Amino acid sequence: MSWSFPIGRLFGSELRVHVTFFLLLAWIGFAAYSSGGWPAAVENVLFILALFACVVAHEYGHALTARRFGIHTPDITLLPIGGLARLERMPENPRQEILVALAGPAVNVVIWLVLTTLFGARIDTAQLEHGDVAGMSFLAQLALVNLFLAVFNLIPAFPMDGGRVFRAVLSLWMDRVAATRVAATAGQIVAFLFGFWGLTTGNAVLVLIALFVFVAANAESQDVAMRSIARRLVARDAMITHFEALTPQDTIAAAAMELVRTTQHEFPVLNPDGTLAGFVTRSALFAALASDAPRTRPVSEIMDESVPVLPLGAGLEEVLDHLHQGRDAVAVADRFGRMVGYITRENVGELMVVRGR
Repeated sequence: MSWSFPIGRLFGSELRVHVTFFLLLAWIGFAAYSSGGWPAAVENVLFILALFACVVAHEYGHALTARRFGIHTPDITLLPIGGLARLERMPENPRQEILVALAGPAVNVVIWLVLTTLFGARIDTAQLEHGDVAGMSFLAQLALVNLFLAVFNLIPAFPMDGGRVFRAVLSLWMDRVAATRVAATAGQIVAFLFGFWGLTTGNAVLVLIALFVFVAANAESQDVAMRSIARRLVARDAMITHFEALTPQDTIAAAAMELVRTTQHEFPVLNPDGTLAGFVTRSALFAALASDAPRTRPVSEIMDESVPVLPLGAGLEEVLDHLHQGRDAVAVADRFGRMVGYITRENVGELMVVRGR
């Protein structure tokens, strides 16, 4: 995810923090300082950090359960509205999906039990009835929030955990695409209600959550529908075959002229034998042109050499897996290893439209 940076690895997944998370900390710290001075600011910031540690634990619940089914989680990102575990894919077996989805809220329930039984955190129901949450102890507030996270995430609206359980249950009686569409529609209805509630009460966090839920529900519905079609197609069906290629010796200036002359956003760099050396993307080219370095440098200095190369008969779903991992393109080669085409997100989307998705 853009605007995020890694802070370490844990259990095989990279832990990342979005820059807006620090804006949240600064805003909460400043608001608490304005009303209660430094002690209040420190206490509130520490509480948010403890809360997000619980959010990380929630996301690792998903990740570690998914690993049992052979699904890896490349990274987990902390956002102001929560955490996001980027699983390679969601299990399509309904039972497995239910277990992965419930693992996150289960972690929050365990944290709540630990805080209330082992550490003696006491949630006073009388204070709750009067809305006096601030009067509770630090641990009691943390226990209460974990209980809330568990219940909130179980709302049967996609893409929340409850929505994934809802989709998995629906998949027992209907195909996965239709089940996802129903769960996504439920998610968008809930997003509308959250947005209305947030706007009428002036709660910006609820509005942000509503936007996230609405967009994520639609994106998941599109992705599942796309994968349903992709299972019937291979790389040959989607690849771009008419393109301009560069050689490793071509200069950055020459590549810039190709950018102007064509509509391509990326240029394959081919060796003399037709095999792929790398790709030069438009963003890399613009960065090179904006730098003070000479434009007579060869494109081999700025090309991406990690572009996956797949055979003509590779399944299109495998191509989508690479693209969803952040690749700009996937190259397609014949049986001699010579590149004959490449695939991008844009032309996959165009293929889906042509196929009548």
